[in-house]
Amino acid sequence: MNRPFSPPSIHKPRSIGLTLQALALAVISLVWMYPFLWLVSASLKDSLEIFVSGLDLIPADWQWNNYARAWNDAGFGRYMLNSIVITTGSVLIVVVRCALTGYVLARYNFIGKRVVVGIFLATIFIPAGYTIIAVMELSQELGLLNTHLGIILALSGGGHVAAVLLYTGYFSRIPRELEEAAVLDGASFFQVFRSIMLPLAGPVTATVSVLTFLSTWNAFFVPLVFTFSRPDLRTLAVGMLAFRGEHSTDWSGAAAAATLSLIPVVLLFMFLQRYFLEGIAGAVKS
Repeated sequence: MNRPFSPPSIHKPRSIGLTLQALALAVISLVWMYPFLWLVSASLKDSLEIFVSGLDLIPADWQWNNYARAWNDAGFGRYMLNSIVITTGSVLIVVVRCALTGYVLARYNFIGKRVVVGIFLATIFIPAGYTIIAVMELSQELGLLNTHLGIILALSGGGHVAAVLLYTGYFSRIPRELEEAAVLDGASFFQVFRSIMLPLAGPVTATVSVLTFLSTWNAFFVPLVFTFSRPDLRTLAVGMLAFRGEHSTDWSGAAAAATLSLIPVVLLFMFLQRYFLEGIAGAVKS
C-alpha cells in the first residue's frame, strides 16, 4: 500500500527559533536580575566578605543577624511604618486629584484649555529641587514641618503630569452615552465621576498607584529636608544614612535594609502587574 504524501515539516525551524528566543530572553533576564540577587547575597554576608567574594552569590557564612540589626538597631521598623503611612497618603491624594483632572481634560472644553494644558506640560521640565524653598516656607507657615502630613502634601502636590495624561487618555475612550444616561437620571458631576468613570478606570488607577508608590517610596530629598530635626519621622530611603558613619560604612547592614525596602515594592507589582499593563495599553491606544 502506498503511503500518503506529506509535505515537509515546517514546525522544526519554527521550534528552533522559539528555543533560541527563549534562551536569549533567559540570558537577558539573568543579567537584569543579577544586581538584585547580588544585593540579597550581600545582605547575608559580613562587610569584609562583600569585597573579598567579588561576584560570588553564595555567602561563606550566612549572617542572618544583618536583618535583625537593620530592623531593630538601625530603627528600620519605624522607618518602614513611616514609609507606609507617607506612601499610602500620597497615592490616595495623587489618584483622586489626577483622576479628576484627567476626567475634566478628557470630557470638557473650556476657554483657555490649550493654554492650561501647555503650562501644565511645561512643569515637567521644572526639577523638584527648584521648588523646595517655596514648599518649605509654605509648610512652615501652615505648621506642617516635621509632620507626616507635611511630607505627604509635599510629595503629592506636584504636577504628576504622566498620571494626568494616563487618565485623560483612558477617559477619552469611554463612551459618552454612559455619562449622558446618568445625567438624565439626575446624577451630579461627582456622582458620575465616583460611580461610573472612576470604577471603569480601574486599570489606569492601578498603573498610577504603582508609579506613584515607586516614586514616593524611593523619594529622598523631600523626606530628608522635612525630617532634619525629627529623625523618628524618617522614611526608609532617608534611613539608609544610618549605616554610613564618619569613617566607615556598614555595607552588609545597608544591603539588608535595602532588601527589606524592596519587599513591599515587589509584592505590590506582583499583585497589580496585570492591571498595570492594561492601564498603560489602554491609555496609549487612545
